[in-house]
Amino acid sequence: MSDVRENLTYESFGVAVRELAQAIADDGYEPDIVLSIARGGVFVAGGLAYALNCKNIHLVNVEFYTGVGTTLEMPVMLAPVPNAIDFSQKKVLITDDVADTGKTLKLVRDFCLDTVAEVRSAVVYEKSHSLVKCEYVWKRTDDWINFPWSVEPPLVRRAGQVLDA
Repeated sequence: MSDVRENLTYESFGVAVRELAQAIADDGYEPDIVLSIARGGVFVAGGLAYALNCKNIHLVNVEFYTGVGTTLEMPVMLAPVPNAIDFSQKKVLITDDVADTGKTLKLVRDFCLDTVAEVRSAVVYEKSHSLVKCEYVWKRTDDWINFPWSVEPPLVRRAGQVLDA
């Protein structure tokens, strides 16, 4: 991995979400549900849901990244897993901060596919090697991204947790 970093500020994040929402609206897509991939997708989901006037937001917790550039072998959904019946015949917009490998987005998209009317995805960043090519992308980069919510270390250490230096 390169030492080059893409630095996203809160201000540019606001611009990104508004531009993503405009692209979705211009495309005529009106989701019934915004499905956020936690944790980074939570920020994107909130902004898009407001801009698209969609009050139905769901959250799915997926663990994949364990540090900068380190991952589990495959992403896993953590409890509580949403009930797929809640998505039955709905138009779902999956949101995340980045489509890096695309494995997390693929897991969530596959979870939805058999029950929803339609599923699309929106991300702030998409990398060229992502397995999933999102319908809505603010910017494409292959650099590591410093998100404003994750550049500072956590203030709390959980039991058994090792924090990056």
